[in-house]
Amino acid sequence: MSTRGRSGEERGGSGGLRAGGLTTGDVARRLGVAPTTVRTWDRRYGLGPEAHTGGRHRRWAPADVAKLERMCALTATGLPPAEAARLARGAGPPEADSVRADRPGPAPAGHRSRAGSGLRLGDVRQECRGVARAALRLDAAALDDLLTAAIAEHGLVAAWTEVFVPTLQAVGRKWETSGEKYIEVEHFLSWHVSGALRQAAPRTVPDRPGSTVVLACTPGETHTLPLEVLSAALTERGVPVRMFGGALPVDPLLAAVRRTGPAAVALWAQSRATASRPLAQHVAAMEWGVRGARRGPAVLTLGPGWAGQAVAGLARPPGLAEAVAALAPDAP
Repeated sequence: MSTRGRSGEERGGSGGLRAGGLTTGDVARRLGVAPTTVRTWDRRYGLGPEAHTGGRHRRWAPADVAKLERMCALTATGLPPAEAARLARGAGPPEADSVRADRPGPAPAGHRSRAGSGLRLGDVRQECRGVARAALRLDAAALDDLLTAAIAEHGLVAAWTEVFVPTLQAVGRKWETSGEKYIEVEHFLSWHVSGALRQAAPRTVPDRPGSTVVLACTPGETHTLPLEVLSAALTERGVPVRMFGGALPVDPLLAAVRRTGPAAVALWAQSRATASRPLAQHVAAMEWGVRGARRGPAVLTLGPGWAGQAVAGLARPPGLAEAVAALAPDAP
């Protein structure tokens, strides 16, 4: 799993600023649009680089990228492209809207990006801004490309923690403060994150007696994405997983535990209303196997719903990396 390494700009690669600015492909990835879109905005609306350099490849300076960011922000609000381009050319983007193209990686501390239509992402990885803009535009192709690239670059756990979660949270805050205007964006982004996780996950690991992990949301809980990424991360590490998804009723949950005889059961609860201490205690008390060698599962309570509702004797990992470590302690 890769960490915050130096970007192509710092290494002086093909898209590096040492070569005089960002390439069109670099700009497209930062904005969360297709390179053809950047070229169209240049050709049709005059939003190309101000300075011309020699050679076939155009280079984009920070001021050029700022105009394109303003264009993205305006079109995300529903403004027609021609009008958005006119405003982007004539009025520079507000300071809070700009993302410095000459500073790779996370934005400086205290920076706040509206990333389209008022989304405030804060001090996050650069990829979050592109993902947010693609989601706001409901651009499926660009969003899939950006999500897949984030997983390939950072690995499942880091992509989830440092790219997907901050963007999902920003979208959630936006619709919570804007009535129901952005619910479709949250659903759209969640669906594509789920698809990216499934695409990145390796093939299902065959069962090994006593090693299976059962993943399920508590009854009434429908937020499955955290379990989906946990399932993918465990499978990647060779752990057999049985994923039961959202809102699994009590009796089917207990039946699934009895039938699989798992090494561990992870119960996700997003809200306190769906976290059930009696259920977690009941699952932890379950036993199976021959008399004299009976065993039961380790039970993990996952998610913010368990905050303040700790269950004695049961682990409550605070994040994805800790949950993976608890469920796959011997994995590389």
